[in-house]
Amino acid sequence: MEKKVGIDRFMVSSPGVGGRLKRYPEDFIVEEELDYDRFLGDGDYILAKVWSRNWETNRLIRQFSRALGISRERIKFSGTKDKRAVTTQWISFDVEPERLNKIHIKDVEICEIKKAIRLLHLGAHTRNRFKIIIRDMDKGIDESKKRADVIGEEIKEIGGFPNWFGVQRFGTIRPITHEVGRALIEGDFKKAFYIYVANPMDKENEICREARQFLEDTNDYREALKHYPNRLTFEKTALQALVENPGDYQAALSALPNNLLKMFIHAHQSYIFNKILSMRMERGLPLKDVVEGDMVLPSGKHGLPNTDTPVEISSRNLEKSSKMVREGKGYVSAPLFGLDSEFSGGEQGEIERKVLKEEGFKRRDFTVPSMRFLSSKGTRRPILASVDDLKWGDEAGGLMLSFSLYKGCYATCLLREFMKLPSSKAHLYS
Repeated sequence: MEKKVGIDRFMVSSPGVGGRLKRYPEDFIVEEELDYDRFLGDGDYILAKVWSRNWETNRLIRQFSRALGISRERIKFSGTKDKRAVTTQWISFDVEPERLNKIHIKDVEICEIKKAIRLLHLGAHTRNRFKIIIRDMDKGIDESKKRADVIGEEIKEIGGFPNWFGVQRFGTIRPITHEVGRALIEGDFKKAFYIYVANPMDKENEICREARQFLEDTNDYREALKHYPNRLTFEKTALQALVENPGDYQAALSALPNNLLKMFIHAHQSYIFNKILSMRMERGLPLKDVVEGDMVLPSGKHGLPNTDTPVEISSRNLEKSSKMVREGKGYVSAPLFGLDSEFSGGEQGEIERKVLKEEGFKRRDFTVPSMRFLSSKGTRRPILASVDDLKWGDEAGGLMLSFSLYKGCYATCLLREFMKLPSSKAHLYS
């Protein structure tokens, strides 16, 4: 599954602890950090700190929308969180505070409410803090602790881990979001529809798999609606739109939330990034140091990489830039390709061109003319995810890890270095 999304190696070679994640939602605790002062003020919006258990963010937003009787577009969040977890995140609403106080959703609590001058946007938060317990390890807690010591110290020495986009970016059970994104970029809306709505997979819930199989076998959209369970909310939305607009697959996809459609495009960009990072590691190029041709992102506010001012590395600035990167004041980057993306130079640029050619794309292919809001200008992403406050030890019969990551970095990609397991096996309980 990981190879299908461009992940094909580990950074640390020593043996892992094995084990499983998320036996209980409380085994995976995430707290989002937001620089909320820039949103606060005597405005018409509210900013709420929301605690939830077992709620994937998009479905939580849909539930808020229904409970409040407002459009999803009047509810905005910064970061998408996994379902099988206990999460605390910030969500903004275009609604009166008293209305939010009156709603009740199972396993959801509103912890704080503040007046705001504007709504949140994706990526508005700065960091996520994690506390995670790995259970059912292969060698028992003592040997697992020894292995964790070796891995943890090496990760600390390097200063981070490969900044993969984790499997959940693409779908843990059905890793297909990047394939939907590719079809959208190619303008093949029928293919995108069938990949997302049909396309049954073995590891999926039996009822869901049979419903998808029925659609794939019959192409009877109206009858298929009767087979799709309510848990396939977005698929049913697309199906209903197709029943109402026969043959118009673009209309069917347009019925989906805009942020979900954008996620498909981002997933394809993420897949290509993973392929580039894999090839860089295969060639033995450093993650925490520079070579000529690399593009370095200076450290900006809150220590986050400044994607607006990449610096190309040449013989003239190689030594200075190397010191900056090793001290954590800059980040070697690779592109998330879009209309305005630029290739790196040197061997890193060769890798980027090779991967894009293998995938059959050019930089300027990343546009969807008939759905322009899906077009992407592109950006850059660090190839190494820095990790702070990394600690580990035994707790509650398992191996506990706590750490802090910048937004956009995947905790599961750090965990796979400790566990040495592909995500599909590590997430047995989810």
